[in-house]
Amino acid sequence: MAEVSLDDIEKVLDEKIRPALALHGGDILIDRLEDGVLYVKMIGQCSGCPSAEVELEETVDAELTQDFPDIRKVAMVTGVSDELIAQARDIMALRHQTQ
Repeated sequence: MAEVSLDDIEKVLDEKIRPALALHGGDILIDRLEDGVLYVKMIGQCSGCPSAEVELEETVDAELTQDFPDIRKVAMVTGVSDELIAQARDIMALRHQTQ
């Protein structure tokens, strides 16, 4: 069986997953593919959203494991993203400017 290409996964994300996430102001990034597990980060409005885990299981995991049999599972990488830290810094900078 041919090895899964990250470019092929990106194509499926662009065509089938990202348009739905964009409707909610979110997006998805590939973190890594390791031992048949695709690790992804939800960003934008999807980052930290309580529905993100459900979206991951019902849409992302289902689509990618169907399209790529070598992917056994899609797992979400959690934690504070660089994007969220940058947003927090911007908010704090604005707060200090108005005081």
